[in-house]
Amino acid sequence: MLKPLSCLLAALVLVGCTTRAPESATSPPADTEPFLPTPAQFDRLFPERLPFYTHEGFAAAARAMPGFASTGSQAVRRREMAAFLAQIAHESDQLRALREYARERWGQYCDAARAGGCAPQRQYHGRGPIQLSWNYQYRAAGQAIGIDLWREPDLVATDPKIAWQAAVWYWMTQHGPGTMTAHQAMIGGSGFGETTRSINGALECDRPGDADAARKLARRITFYRQAAALFDVDPGERLTC
Repeated sequence: MLKPLSCLLAALVLVGCTTRAPESATSPPADTEPFLPTPAQFDRLFPERLPFYTHEGFAAAARAMPGFASTGSQAVRRREMAAFLAQIAHESDQLRALREYARERWGQYCDAARAGGCAPQRQYHGRGPIQLSWNYQYRAAGQAIGIDLWREPDLVATDPKIAWQAAVWYWMTQHGPGTMTAHQAMIGGSGFGETTRSINGALECDRPGDADAARKLARRITFYRQAAALFDVDPGERLTC
């Protein structure tokens, strides 16, 4: 995943967990239409985004994924959308990055023991809104989308449709270092902190006293609070992992 860069946010304060029971979100959806930000809201959240990342492309990918921001109450749907957009804001430098900035790390995302190893002369560094990484993730995402991303990983940074599809796919189906997907965390009441664990928990969660990890978590939480406020929904509890 993309390493966080300096940003123009004000001083961030890490928010601690609370003990209040989370809101139940296990009821089946009343319809299949996801909660989506308006184009104006999308512009407010990502005022400097690259032209590659269009609202139309994102909306199409969101509508194509069953259950995404369309499960549970309207409050749950709004929280899930706020959480997703907050996480991609952190991962992609507010949609200003197509590929991981740290070029020196590009060759480090090959696990030869998984997914048949790596295709010749291909690299699997972070790309797209959620900075999809590792050969096995590219293979799995491609199989789900119907594109051979194992052989053509750069499609995640050159085809807007595929980029958004890969990001929503990860959110809905992968748990990363965690025990549940980010989607499950939001609809089941585990909270925003668990979505961070599912995306980059190995580097950011369970690290008391680690100032860099605390800064990263605080940045994600700030983005989430901003999106939740824009969508007129309480962010809920359990913001940290």
